[in-house]
Amino acid sequence: MARNDGVDRTSVRNLDVSDKAVGNTQQHNEREKDSYRNPDIIPQRTSWNVHFKKPTASYTDLFAQLETAGTISTRGLKPDANHYCELVFDVNSAYFDNHGGYEFAKQFYENAYKAAVQIVGGEQYILSAVMHADEINRAMTEALGCEVYHYHLHVVYVPVVEKQILWSKRCKDKALVGTVKETVMQVSRSKKWASKPLLDDAGKPVLQKNGKPVLKKSYSILQDDFFNYMRSAGYTDVERGERGSTEEHLTVTQFKVQREQERLDALTAQANQQVQSLAKTSQTLSQKEKELASIQKKTTLTKEALIHARDLDYIGKRTFLGNYSLTEEEFSKLKKQADHGYMMDVENRRLKEELSTAKKEAVRWSNKYHDLWYDVKPYLDALHRAPELVRSFLEKILAPKQERTMNVPQRNHKRGQNMEL
Repeated sequence: MARNDGVDRTSVRNLDVSDKAVGNTQQHNEREKDSYRNPDIIPQRTSWNVHFKKPTASYTDLFAQLETAGTISTRGLKPDANHYCELVFDVNSAYFDNHGGYEFAKQFYENAYKAAVQIVGGEQYILSAVMHADEINRAMTEALGCEVYHYHLHVVYVPVVEKQILWSKRCKDKALVGTVKETVMQVSRSKKWASKPLLDDAGKPVLQKNGKPVLKKSYSILQDDFFNYMRSAGYTDVERGERGSTEEHLTVTQFKVQREQERLDALTAQANQQVQSLAKTSQTLSQKEKELASIQKKTTLTKEALIHARDLDYIGKRTFLGNYSLTEEEFSKLKKQADHGYMMDVENRRLKEELSTAKKEAVRWSNKYHDLWYDVKPYLDALHRAPELVRSFLEKILAPKQERTMNVPQRNHKRGQNMEL
């Protein structure tokens, strides 16, 4: 799945389906319900769903037919053993949207279905394979302003392993005892998905310090096999599911709620960052405005000082020879004004430079302020139009993560299994 890092990833999840839950699985996959808890399902789009193998009867009836025909065997199974499994193939919605959407998704999952046949061990063990094209991706739809659907593939199958039945000691022909009597396809989820020894480059098992082989999780092998198959099929621009992670198999609703929470967390963080940036910009702009006002005030005082300096024109008396005579008081005043005028001239040049720089800074910060204001305007409009709704919305999002997790509905716990991608 998408990790918000811009990388397109494909993955496959394996789900255990109990005998009690298989009916609900069928109703969901085959769209047999009148209504669904998943609000993203658009009933008008159900006809767009694509079956790569359409069931000719109910899942339980198909299972019974396989057992009657001897294709599978339930001999020796525990009463509470799971008879069904489901593979869910998935890629982030943006991958398909960037490659043409529906038609590209059909081609992609047709190849994924071929991979499923190899993973399961044969098409005869697959009860149903359907690509859902009727679940909308609301986040991308809102962001792009057009309908974007989340395409994924459900493959329901019977997990089987090859089992050899040996002749017992009760066999009349003692020469046959211990030899292979027959080979059957035993229904067994645990054996189908048992961990396997990790092999080195020479094909030999990698051993631990105690001499026991290092086991590789079966679900990790599943991811490798599927990814390698799709790469061989030509899909080189999609990456393997995140290696080394463990994810809980969630119900469709839980899975989408989790993704929506991640999206809302990202949007909330972005909004908080913009608000903080806006506040910082406003504070900086306010400071620059104060500095500008101070410089303008100094400039005004300088102009006033220059006006007073014009009084010097009336100091002194012109003599008969055309020279000027000054009294001692007038000379002292003229000297002080000259000194002050020189200092004011220097100060005035400095203030003009500061004023010019401050005006440029004020324009730059004003532009930043308005750009940021337009970025957060939708949030401000929402807060103005529906303050209580926005406040309630943000309180839920900004609540401690543990509290939000406790509010997520937990369903079908029996169906969930841990897997390593």
